[in-house]
Amino acid sequence: MSAELLSILALIAMFVVATIFPVNLGALALVGAFLVGTLAAGMETDAILDAFPGSLFVILVGVTLLFAIATNNGTVDWLVRAAVHLVRGRLAAIPLVVFVISALLTAVGAPAPAVAAILAPIAFGFAADYRIHPMLIGLMVAHGTQAGAFSPISVLGGIVNGVTGEANLPGNNLVLFLSSFAFNAAAAVAVFFVFGGRHLVGRDALRPAAPGNSPSGAAAPDNGVPSEEPAPASAPPPTSAPSPAATASAARGGTATATGDGSEGTTATVPGGEGGVATEAASGTASGTASGGSLRLTPHQALTLTGILALCLAVLAFKLDVGLTAVTVAVVLMLTSPKSNKGAVEKVAWPTVLLICGVVTYVGVLQEIGTVDYVGSAVAAIGIPLLVALLICYVGGVVSAFASTVGILGALVPLAVPLLSQGTLGPIAMIAALSVSSAIVDVSPFSTTGALLVANVRGMQRDDFYRRLLAYGGVIVLVGPLAAWAVLVVPGWLG
Repeated sequence: MSAELLSILALIAMFVVATIFPVNLGALALVGAFLVGTLAAGMETDAILDAFPGSLFVILVGVTLLFAIATNNGTVDWLVRAAVHLVRGRLAAIPLVVFVISALLTAVGAPAPAVAAILAPIAFGFAADYRIHPMLIGLMVAHGTQAGAFSPISVLGGIVNGVTGEANLPGNNLVLFLSSFAFNAAAAVAVFFVFGGRHLVGRDALRPAAPGNSPSGAAAPDNGVPSEEPAPASAPPPTSAPSPAATASAARGGTATATGDGSEGTTATVPGGEGGVATEAASGTASGTASGGSLRLTPHQALTLTGILALCLAVLAFKLDVGLTAVTVAVVLMLTSPKSNKGAVEKVAWPTVLLICGVVTYVGVLQEIGTVDYVGSAVAAIGIPLLVALLICYVGGVVSAFASTVGILGALVPLAVPLLSQGTLGPIAMIAALSVSSAIVDVSPFSTTGALLVANVRGMQRDDFYRRLLAYGGVIVLVGPLAAWAVLVVPGWLG
């Protein structure tokens, strides 16, 4: 059996084992990378370790650490109140605003992971406080970043146009950009209605939710819309910050958040299993927050907000690394107020970090072995142009759900050149379809954007959100490439 085929079978086996047994898939993937790489492919240990996504690791840790600090000192709550003022209490406008801002930032050149890293924690904070489904707000961030990802001045747009030019294929910047925007906008509309957006229409954020009806504390039923039933009564809010052990157990048992003056928050773990996160406002805060609340900042909140703005400026304007910049800002904040930031490190989503980095490491080993080229070449050898085009789109979608979209496009566009040179298919349509197929699947929890959503989710248990995002990502992997192929390639209208 070839190393390429063995590596594919090993990947399938990992998912089966992780589904049956309570073992972190990332840990299994690291073992698989070691065994497949050394025993089947004869790779050196250093080559295997080179596949570890150090940059992604730093992004996940840095961003979640920074926003754990921002949550502790009430800065995220302040941003939520500011958002209420911005939309004048119209909750239905929030998902649209999140989508548009995400698309604009990536369209002007910001990398999609950087935009997701900045917007996801803030968007989830708002969703948790105002009973907006976490899947709705998270997917608006993800699809928004991909909607603008192929503008002529964006990272992905520049790469695709460059690879297309090197292959001497005709290109069309506008078609590429509009194709990506249209498909992601269509997905966002579907997400809005599937995950409870229709219930937001006519709902005014200025009217506080009935006591106990916080969506954060309501388990989401199978239809994906947060229950309107009151959450189970939780323990009385504590008077002091929780222990690190209590914080670490929050992902399993749920978290109840009590806010006193709107500036500082305390947390306590509560039983609940599937109950997710329960948000309880102390006296005077429920009505204050619901009506927009006071927008006065404490000194440390002002410093934290300045740090977040500095992160945005450093990443978007000066192209600095988002992970290292986030860690730098977080450390500065920890040094300025050690007491209020105690326990922030424990709130980093370490199981998620292991999961994502392990899987990405294994996919890196697959690429080093040549598994992606092996699959692509086998597909291209079929000889039926339309079928080959569909299968190449699926290869791009499936692999990109686990690996770098940039790398996949760089590998698959050259594989499509012999097919496109026959003149049967329109090169512009095929490149657009392949680009959409490879990028729209970045909602997968194994992509950088999806991983950031899992790491920063509020209002739902992280494991529950991960499973839902994995299921949604699976649907997109199945439907996205097929839809892109059917709309862009089959009609032949793009030439």
